[in-house]
Amino acid sequence: MDTFYQDPPRLPHPFTADAALRSLLANALPADILRDVEQDLERFGDRVAGEVAALGRAAEAEPPRLVSFDPWGRRADRIEVSEAWQRLQRISAEEGIVALAYERPHGPLSRIHQFAKVYLFHPSSAFYSCPLAMTDGAARVLELLGDAPALSDALARLTTRDPERFWTSGQWMTERSGGSDVGGTETVARFEDGRHHLYGTKWFTSASTSEAAMTLARIEDRKGRTVAGSRGLSLFYLETHDADGRLDRIEILRLKDKLGTRALPTAELTMHGTRAVLLGEPGSGVRDIAHLLNLTRVHNAICSVATMRRAVALAADYASRRRAFGRSLDAQPLHVETLAGLEVETRGCLHLAFHAAALVGRQECGTATEDDLAVLRMLVPLAKLYTGKSVVRVVSEALEAFGGAGYVEDTGLPGLLRDAQVFPIWEGTTNVLSLDVLRAIARQQALAPFLDAIGERLARVTASALYDAAARARQTVHELEDWLPRASDRGEAAVRGGARAFALALAR
Repeated sequence: MDTFYQDPPRLPHPFTADAALRSLLANALPADILRDVEQDLERFGDRVAGEVAALGRAAEAEPPRLVSFDPWGRRADRIEVSEAWQRLQRISAEEGIVALAYERPHGPLSRIHQFAKVYLFHPSSAFYSCPLAMTDGAARVLELLGDAPALSDALARLTTRDPERFWTSGQWMTERSGGSDVGGTETVARFEDGRHHLYGTKWFTSASTSEAAMTLARIEDRKGRTVAGSRGLSLFYLETHDADGRLDRIEILRLKDKLGTRALPTAELTMHGTRAVLLGEPGSGVRDIAHLLNLTRVHNAICSVATMRRAVALAADYASRRRAFGRSLDAQPLHVETLAGLEVETRGCLHLAFHAAALVGRQECGTATEDDLAVLRMLVPLAKLYTGKSVVRVVSEALEAFGGAGYVEDTGLPGLLRDAQVFPIWEGTTNVLSLDVLRAIARQQALAPFLDAIGERLARVTASALYDAAARARQTVHELEDWLPRASDRGEAAVRGGARAFALALAR
């Protein structure tokens, strides 16, 4: 009797086998742009499936290591990363994963092209997509606020395709006292020797080996006084190393031991007078950092969907290879129904995230209408919070489709779930973003154009098979429209207490 060995799942081509992405692009792009974008993505998909995937596995196998002291007892504060991680940075530059958004070869549609590359790159990249997201956000801030001559080189480095010149940027926001509540930030900026110097400890600094970073701090006056709360925060750009290649008065306290994202260096560090450049006006840091957060939240949504796609693609392929109860899983109605539900959720999230990406492109190129901008203001937190919750559910269900193999480390499958858990946490938790949706409604009156946009889509439904679904959606829109005034009648606590369910319903 022959011994049975189960065939593992095989990943289909990241681009050519992704019917949902290809359909989305065909609807979003004119024929001439679509042709160029498809050629680029097919070529890049080959590279992702081969070179990038191999480097991602190597980077995961050799996580970053902190060297605090040299052999002679001097402080070193050096984070050592694998050659594979370094190579992923070079590929990111060569492929223009950040640069595309600033070259803008397709005008407003360049963001769709760029985020399609992010979507293909992320699941194989060992989360090198994280520094790229923050680099994109930092570049946008410098494009808008970096008018100082000293910052022109920084912007050029963050957006170049030259691997020798390419820099990434970190985002140093979280402190022990603050977390999502940045009003608790304790880092101070002192004006010394003709420039600002930063003093303070950052509890989480993702992509800690980046050459630059954006951070918030309180500016001290000549008497050492600062303004409390969010109103006292200003935005700063810093470069992590001095001209001699040493850390610029930065002490790395430790690397974080995380549930997932293990190849990504995340440090706790203290700045002892690190030189920095003020961006924007003093005290406008929270408003100014929003330019960065809007982009990193869209990246978060795109990468969440990319992770969902990877898990569902593997589960679907495995269903054709695994036999149980006399036939393959893809011939068993209940299993097919389960996978179909995951596919529908993944496709819905794909469209939600890429609609945000499309509106970002219009905003940056000045072609967005006032209604577009209002919708975008709500759509960014909604897309981020909803996809962040969905990816954990979808990946967990996809792992269940492998039975016990989904729980075994050397299949590589458990890592998908560990990594997925970061998406609802990064860039604002579900509750924080739900309250941000309420702010968008109160300050930008964003709800009416958002619901109008949904209504316009429902009005275009012509397929009779979709009539009932469209009717249910219209009813839900009316209920959501009515919820806010009814909750307001019960007081602020009722509104804030219902914000999470309200936001998830709006997104869905």
